[in-house]
Amino acid sequence: MLKVQEIRELIKLIDQSSIDEFEYENDGSKIVLKKNEVQYAQAPVEQPTQQPVAKEVQEPAKPAVTTPEQPKEEATNKQMDESLHKIESPMVGTFYARPNPDSDVYVKTGEKVSESSVVCIIEAMKLFNEIEAEVNGEVVEMLVEDGQLVEYGQPLFLVKA
Repeated sequence: MLKVQEIRELIKLIDQSSIDEFEYENDGSKIVLKKNEVQYAQAPVEQPTQQPVAKEVQEPAKPAVTTPEQPKEEATNKQMDESLHKIESPMVGTFYARPNPDSDVYVKTGEKVSESSVVCIIEAMKLFNEIEAEVNGEVVEMLVEDGQLVEYGQPLFLVKA
């Protein structure tokens, strides 16, 4: 029988490969691992219909004033996003920010983390997988909530390296 750590390694390897299904049988014990593929159907977007509008006498419209600060702010946010490291979910599962309901969260916004710091747990198939930061830095933002379902590759945290 495989040990829990060996099963975790198998899950990681299969998750990172192009294999969709894995089956292992030994001494009457059998393990079957399948990747979940989420498919989305796009709903049709309704085009708004234009209603005839009664003309009213109004004062001349003032020209819209655009401030040059708006593009600068967007550019600053874009540069900030590029300089941040995203800690992404390595699997589909349930995100937990704390080891158990009575404990404090692993990390908070503004807290320093190292490469080996555990930042959260992802529960997948009744296995609790500790997720490490994999980068030294400061947690800038937590992008998911405790107990939320997450997808493979979904950003969980932003870390300023």
